[in-house]
Amino acid sequence: MKNTRLPYKNYFSLFVLAICFIFTFAINNAIADFSLDSLLKPLTGQSIRNSSSSEDITRNNDASAIEPNQTLVLLDTDGPGIITHIWNTVATKNLFYARAIVLRIYYDNMEKPSVEVPLGDFFGLGLAAHKEFISQPVVNTSWGRARACFWQMPFQKHIKVTATNESDIRVDSFYFYIDWKKLNEVNSDMPYFHARYRQEYPAKPGNYTLMETKGKGDYVGTVYSVMQMETGWFGEGDDFFYIDGAELPQLKGTGTEDYFNDAWGFREFSAPYYGVPMYEGVFAGDRVSAYRWHIPDPIHFDKSLKVVIEHKGSIMNEKAPLTKMDLGGFKEREDWVSSVAFWYQTPPTTWDEPLPPAEKRYPPHQSLMSDKLTYRADPPLAVVPGDYYLLYIPLTQKASIEFDFEVQQKGTYRIDSFMIFSLFSGVFQTYMDGKLFGTPIDFSAPGFDFCPVYLDIHELSAGKHTLRFEGVVQTPKYSRSMAPKTYGLGIINLMLLRLEDMEGYRSVLKQLDPNAFPQEQRNN
Repeated sequence: MKNTRLPYKNYFSLFVLAICFIFTFAINNAIADFSLDSLLKPLTGQSIRNSSSSEDITRNNDASAIEPNQTLVLLDTDGPGIITHIWNTVATKNLFYARAIVLRIYYDNMEKPSVEVPLGDFFGLGLAAHKEFISQPVVNTSWGRARACFWQMPFQKHIKVTATNESDIRVDSFYFYIDWKKLNEVNSDMPYFHARYRQEYPAKPGNYTLMETKGKGDYVGTVYSVMQMETGWFGEGDDFFYIDGAELPQLKGTGTEDYFNDAWGFREFSAPYYGVPMYEGVFAGDRVSAYRWHIPDPIHFDKSLKVVIEHKGSIMNEKAPLTKMDLGGFKEREDWVSSVAFWYQTPPTTWDEPLPPAEKRYPPHQSLMSDKLTYRADPPLAVVPGDYYLLYIPLTQKASIEFDFEVQQKGTYRIDSFMIFSLFSGVFQTYMDGKLFGTPIDFSAPGFDFCPVYLDIHELSAGKHTLRFEGVVQTPKYSRSMAPKTYGLGIINLMLLRLEDMEGYRSVLKQLDPNAFPQEQRNN
């Protein structure tokens, strides 16, 4: 008769699986206890959606346009109620729309908003950038073009949600959902959701203020974005929370990356409650954007709260190749700093400081659309100009195409481009004025899409320059055996940013080289 008893190792495996199941169940329940609902305890009610859906539900023109300097009302309704979900995506020629479009929320017929934030920053990513990341209250997909949030936003008497296009470029399509519940009643002490954008371009001497408010509530999140004006490590600043008027901070930090739960510098990652969706490096012109959600650990205040962070770090340059620091270890940096503070409080509050105009919220890029670029192709066939883009569809991997552009002033330029990624695209090496830079870029994708591509920082003289894309003999990542072997390339635009035009960068260059701007000396 066979022995039907399980071997000892199988008993041990079952024991381990049981422990893992119990541990996972406990963790999931603990996370559920720390959900957004735990801050608000909303009542059940009738589920309603406001969206850009066509009034004729049999048609598919499900988007709204926003003309320059005009406002689109997304929701305007009486309470009590609670917003549970917001989603949107945008189509426009304005490549900086994520900073140009401003989301505002007004509670209980107040004249000023309690939420006032550029679109991209509200959804967790600053500097008008596009990146994918997943966190608990905010998710960005479709290469950062589809934005969703699950912040709970209760209101008592009335709520109004708007999106304003504060640029001179039309928003052709603004798609949105706002899901909310109409409640029969709501607790009179239920807190209101707030979000406020601030910036200092460049950061001023002293600590940078994330938010300051009076009332009772909980601080629940920070989005912190920096465009670096100095080469080196920007993030040595400590965070400080002053609760209920305290002279000294009750919460004291140990470094910028430490506040965002990282260590020893930054690298890109995303987690449920903290992450760094964008980190480009330590050079002047590089960008970083990080988020920290205090959902399982909200910071409570009964009377007031002030949140600040230092903007200290090191500076590396030719005259100080390692670092340039003060006696305290690091010096204040003049980076371009922007942020969003998220919190709940009662009563709802507003602020007097106006939002900076759109043209002051992003760097002074020069955008060159594809239809304004002079190009030469080898072989010179199948170049298809479109309304938004130019497609080059050669029949060989070794094909090349180059674009001429003009630079008005000598300087250090950061160059980016929006490129087409598709099933018919290939692998290309980039050259600037005949000099190779970077590694080959695979533009293949499962379908047809577009996203920004960073084309490095270049020292450029005034006059004509040439950007060249040369095909290389490599197999595209998303090649298909049934697809035509066209090895194409598509471009929407080039973006040029002269770093000398940015105040923080200019002041540092002047410190290192008093003769950096001879034209200004002549003018003075």
